[in-house]
Amino acid sequence: MSPLQSLAACGTKVWLDSVDPDEVKRNIALGASGATSNPIIVSDLIKTGRFDAEMKTLFAQGLNDEDVAWKLTDSLVRHAQAAFEPVFTETKGDNGYVSFELDPLLEDPARALSVADRASAYVTLAKKWNAGHKNRMIKVPATDGGLAALEELVANGTTVNVTLIFSERQYNAARDACWRGAQRRPDTNDFKSVYSIFVSRLDVYTEQHVPDLSPAAQGMVGIVNAKKIWQLNQQFWADKGLRLKQEMIFASTGTKKPSDPAWKYVDAFAGSDIETNPPKTNADVEASGRTFTKKVDKMPPAEVVAEIEKKVDMQKLEETLMREGLQKFADPQKALLALITKKRAG
Repeated sequence: MSPLQSLAACGTKVWLDSVDPDEVKRNIALGASGATSNPIIVSDLIKTGRFDAEMKTLFAQGLNDEDVAWKLTDSLVRHAQAAFEPVFTETKGDNGYVSFELDPLLEDPARALSVADRASAYVTLAKKWNAGHKNRMIKVPATDGGLAALEELVANGTTVNVTLIFSERQYNAARDACWRGAQRRPDTNDFKSVYSIFVSRLDVYTEQHVPDLSPAAQGMVGIVNAKKIWQLNQQFWADKGLRLKQEMIFASTGTKKPSDPAWKYVDAFAGSDIETNPPKTNADVEASGRTFTKKVDKMPPAEVVAEIEKKVDMQKLEETLMREGLQKFADPQKALLALITKKRAG
C-alpha cells in the first residue's frame, strides 16, 4: 500500500489542490478522490502553454478576457469532474467532487461592494455555474458577503465548499447558515456541505506576530485550531440524521518552513474528513514511504494547547489573516486576467 493509499485507507479523503488533467490522472492512481480549483491553479496551467489552442478558439469567438477566464476554468473543472464522477457515483454523492470558485473580485477591497450586493452576486453566480452539475461544489468565502449568501445557496440546492475559514467564529457562522438552508429544502437527502479550514497560514502568522510561543507550541497553532473545529463539526452533525457527511476540509496543508517535513499537516489530520493537498505535497508524501494512521482525534499535549489558548489572540489572528486572505483572493484573479490579455496579444 502506498503512502497516499494508506492515508485514504485510514479514513481521509485525499483531494488534489489542482485541476491539471495530468495531475488529476496521476493522483487518482494514488488514491485521490476529488479536486479543487482557483485562479492561481488556472494561471499556472495557462503559463505552461498547453491550453493555447483552446484559448485561441475562445478568442476567435469574440469573448472578452473575463469570459475567457471563466470558460477555461469551467472547462478544466468539467474535465476533472468527469474523472472523479465514478467516485461520486460509487459513494452516492458523498465524495468525488470538484470545487469551482466564484468570482474573487467580489471581495476586492477596491470595489467596496456592500454585504447585500456581494451575497446577491454569489447566489446569482452559483446558479449560473452550478446548473446541470452533479459533482461540482461551489466555493464561497467565509466573508460577511459569503456568509450572508450561504443559507439561500443551500436552500436552492447548491453543494457548497465554504473556504477561507481561519477561526471557530467563521466556522460556526458558516455551519449554522448552511443548516438553516438545508432545513428549507424539501428534504435533506442530498444535502452536502464542507468547510475549508486553513492551516499553515496560522503558523506563518504566529511566527511573525507571536514570537514568544515556546518551541513546542510554535508551529502547532494551525493544527490545534483545526482539530478543535473538527471536533465541533463532529459534535454538531452527530444527531442530525443526515445521509451524507458534512465535513471539514483541511486546506493549505503544504508546509511553509523548509525545516518542516512535507507530511507535517497531512499526518496530523489523517483519519477523517478531507485534505486538499497540492501536487508537490502529494508527491513528497508518496516519496516518503510512510504509512499513515488516524491522528485527527489526537490533540498535542495539554500544556501546548493551554499555552496557545493563553498567548494567541484568535480574533486578532482572524482579522489579520482575513485581511491578507482577501488580497490573496482577489489579486490572483487580476493576475489571471492580465495573463489572458498577454496571451491574446501573442
